[in-house]
Amino acid sequence: VKAGHLFPEKVQVTPEKTYGNSRFDLYVCSEKRKAFIEVKGVTLESDNIARFPDAPTERGVKHLKELIHCMQEGYEAYLLLVIQMKGVDRFEPNWGTHREFGETLQEAERAGVHILAYDCLVEPDRMEIHDPVPVCLASDWK
Repeated sequence: VKAGHLFPEKVQVTPEKTYGNSRFDLYVCSEKRKAFIEVKGVTLESDNIARFPDAPTERGVKHLKELIHCMQEGYEAYLLLVIQMKGVDRFEPNWGTHREFGETLQEAERAGVHILAYDCLVEPDRMEIHDPVPVCLASDWK
């Protein structure tokens, strides 16, 4: 974030910022914006599709609902999905594991929450966020 990959202007970044009943990973502010960012690490991949969550996550649903509330109160809100690998074609919610998370993610997008996914260059001694990955929120699960 500080390196300028998400926002064009210089921003101040505060980690672990409390808002409502949640503590978000990052609070970002500048003369142009005030934004909350929740970061989720994505490690599940199948057929070149990255999915989250890998187990039901009530906490994840709660964070999404709080991000929607942030939008309603004039903040920008972001969910940053850090896909901890290269070689995926897209990100999708893991409908089979936690349908409510996928539905709440769709609701968050409709409310204006920015859903961003990036893959990572992983090396033995470091990991670097690398390229944007398309996000597909359509549900094929019934």
